[in-house]
Amino acid sequence: MNARNLESPNNFFESKVLGHPAGLFVLFFTEMWERFSYYGMRALLVLFLTSSIIGDNPGWGWPRAHALAIYGSYTGLAYLTPILGGYIADKIIGYRWAVLVGALIMTLGHLSMAMEFHHAFMYLGLGLLVIGNGFFKPNMTSIIAQMYKKHPEKKDGAYTIFYMGVNSGAFLGMLLCGYIGENPEWGWSYGFGLAGVFMFIGMLQFYFTQRIFGNIGLKPVKNQTEEFEETPEESTRNPFSKFDLVLIGLISVIGLAWIINDPISKITNFSLFNFKVGSLDGSNFVILIALLLFVFTLIKRISQYTPVLRDKMIAVIILAFITIFFWASFEQAGGSMTIFAKDYTQRVLTGDSKIIFNVVNTLITVIPLVIISYVLIRLFAKTFGKYALGNIILASGFVIIWIIVIYMLKQQYSEVKSEVPATWFGILNSLFIISCAPIVSKLWSSKYNPTATYKNGFGMILLGIGFAALAYGASSIPQGAAVASVSMVWLVMAYFFHTLGELFISPVGLSYVSKLVPGRMIAIMFGIWYLAIAIGNKIAGTMGGMIDEITSKYSMSTFFLIFTFIPVGLGLIIMMLTPVLRKLMHGVK
Repeated sequence: MNARNLESPNNFFESKVLGHPAGLFVLFFTEMWERFSYYGMRALLVLFLTSSIIGDNPGWGWPRAHALAIYGSYTGLAYLTPILGGYIADKIIGYRWAVLVGALIMTLGHLSMAMEFHHAFMYLGLGLLVIGNGFFKPNMTSIIAQMYKKHPEKKDGAYTIFYMGVNSGAFLGMLLCGYIGENPEWGWSYGFGLAGVFMFIGMLQFYFTQRIFGNIGLKPVKNQTEEFEETPEESTRNPFSKFDLVLIGLISVIGLAWIINDPISKITNFSLFNFKVGSLDGSNFVILIALLLFVFTLIKRISQYTPVLRDKMIAVIILAFITIFFWASFEQAGGSMTIFAKDYTQRVLTGDSKIIFNVVNTLITVIPLVIISYVLIRLFAKTFGKYALGNIILASGFVIIWIIVIYMLKQQYSEVKSEVPATWFGILNSLFIISCAPIVSKLWSSKYNPTATYKNGFGMILLGIGFAALAYGASSIPQGAAVASVSMVWLVMAYFFHTLGELFISPVGLSYVSKLVPGRMIAIMFGIWYLAIAIGNKIAGTMGGMIDEITSKYSMSTFFLIFTFIPVGLGLIIMMLTPVLRKLMHGVK
């Protein structure tokens, strides 16, 4: 790329949209399309796999445990590959090429999944999505960090806007891909394919507008070093030894093999670990070994740091441990809660209920879309002259969105009775985030801003309250029932409390990581944080897969009470540890 064609790296704030550089909104829309594709596909995956092989919209007819095993492995791997993707971008290809490569690979993944008539295409698609996500996910935020390097006072606002893009994409993806995929007139292939269409639009828009970022995100310069300010108490270096690297490599290979083997062994009865050690089967034995090796490696490395830094890293690890259980519960949204919506919730509406739902659904769909379209017009006004092709591609995506939305609403109003798609409930999380995030943000900036432990504690308790609502709502379901008609209100309540819990835990987690460890160790600790999220996602699939077993032996309420008591218990424990964590943090607030 010719250097003369690059924008100056220092003039981002000369061309503003809503008080921020126009480049931020290029990232906003690129991330929006990527999240559209990710959540649109995720909303359909378990439903497609568990739907009957006969009927108006046939799926694969898998048992729920099999579907949730592959769901857990997919979402878990989606949080592991960014560790490698971020490293490749940092050292080899740069952020911008990583975003483009990731977007292209994910587009191919969605295209493969659209050919769901053959199992090989589905597995290939999921693999490509995991790899592509690894390149894409960590590098969008890296570009923002570089853009605002000299304007730290504006960074919080920038990430807030970017986070709105994330949730706007998730909202639209689940709404529209879910509607198209569940609709027998279209079907699963069109739902999966629609996710790919918008991923492709996002890639093209980013490619043809990327000069707006100046020299940010280009290939890294060799031998370039970055200076980090450190206090004397934290300045001791601790390079990885060959023994450390061997242990990390062994843990990674075992963990990866186990994550992939879990769904394969359930679906095909072929296992990489077809042996027993005492009462443990091979799969449980190897993951236990990997866990012990990981704990050993962690303790070994932490013990080699200075006391102050060691304490801060222990604090991060405690918070990461809580995060595992948060995501193990929260990610039931794409698994057992989707199954509950499909098979156990009254979704057929008539009369006044239908009218009320149609009005509410119209408002929550059209109002956010109008707001995003307004932002799009503001971006056009600033950038169309220089980046016409990128803007035209972006506009084409919104034309498609509006056509689908109008078609969907017209169909819903024309029907005598409405069947709410099971995927519709997933949009509530994004809707509640957009509605509640400003309120929670004000709390964080007020004198009532709680400490990290209380934020995590309250977040876990709110999560548990959401599952308590589901447990109460499911109390009328007979033991072992395969279907039921529980009121929608319990799912709505669950998503509301889960969203509040997410706002207390998720956004502040990475913030505390960045505050507690030196700059030179940020990448390593972010890697551990993402590893915790990956483990949580995998546990979510494993525990969610036990829904039939627990329901048949006990009840549906018992299943949801497990996700009530564990988060609430951990929430109370982490709050009781406040004095200990405060001491470990050494004044970090």
